[in-house]
Amino acid sequence: METTHRVHTGDARDLPLPDDSVELVVTSPPYPMIEMWDDIFGELDPAIADALDDGDGDRAFRLMHDVLDSVWAEIARVLVPGGIACLNVGDATRSLADGFRSYPNGAEVTARVTDHGLRALPDILWRKPTNSGAKFMGSGMVPPNAYPTLEHEQILVFRNGERRRLEPGATRRYESAYFWEERNEWFSDLWELPGEAQDIEAGLRDRSGAFPLVVPYRLISMFSVYGDTVLDPFLGTGTTTLAALVSARNSVGVDRDPELLAALAGRVETAPDRSREIARDRLADHREWVTNRRADGGEPGYDAAHYDFPVNTKQERQIRLYGVDSVEGTEDGYRATHVPVE
Repeated sequence: METTHRVHTGDARDLPLPDDSVELVVTSPPYPMIEMWDDIFGELDPAIADALDDGDGDRAFRLMHDVLDSVWAEIARVLVPGGIACLNVGDATRSLADGFRSYPNGAEVTARVTDHGLRALPDILWRKPTNSGAKFMGSGMVPPNAYPTLEHEQILVFRNGERRRLEPGATRRYESAYFWEERNEWFSDLWELPGEAQDIEAGLRDRSGAFPLVVPYRLISMFSVYGDTVLDPFLGTGTTTLAALVSARNSVGVDRDPELLAALAGRVETAPDRSREIARDRLADHREWVTNRRADGGEPGYDAAHYDFPVNTKQERQIRLYGVDSVEGTEDGYRATHVPVE
């Protein structure tokens, strides 16, 4: 199997893609009212910088979402009918001249994306790994003026119209299956994720707000099949591209910052080892699940076609996991070959 991974320096509000050309979007945009992204929003619309200087949080919040709104229009344009968009966002808290408040980015993005015709599906909360023991902010140990910390981010999920229809007899759909026990964990609306060391420089990580690899990897595995193309219009240091590589999907990434995109080259070199590690961990976890199932007196009902273990449902029989065999640079990104992991 071969996949391609195109990388573009450019503006997410003007994607270099034709209509109906990607099956899945997985991205984490700059969040309005988070200070680390003030300069980016101010460059895109000077009125935002003015609103922040004036301490007018409501106006700055609205104007920042106006900037992002053009991106949501582009996503609606490039998604195939039935395609899925997964947008990782976080709400914000901030004190300005008009006082302290929470800014509901998730609710605002949902309203604007659905205005562009996409349908909201149930979303996912995931807890950000942290070593902090602080569970509240504000007035310390005494009521009434403390407030909860924001420990979760939201993955907002949207679909372009009705369910997607694959070609008749699409074997790639069944090869792309996940295990029954993975389905039960992944499709929960609350994820508790383990901590994960980021393989990028601290300065670049602080500029990109990169999410851990497990987030896009799960979403790609949940909402796409082999042969699909995954788009990240806010690519940053390339976590979505890396996830597409290790999950054997095609990808397109766009970002305004060429220094962030340059960091992707080093991460791509890790794809062969990481892809095999992830695939082998999934296979080992399933074998352990089978052992535990049998110990509890149960027996999965079907034999896997490509592995030496049983699976719980008929839909899992053709499941096949791939690892990256090699990656080479191309004029606009990378080309990878993938081989089955046994």
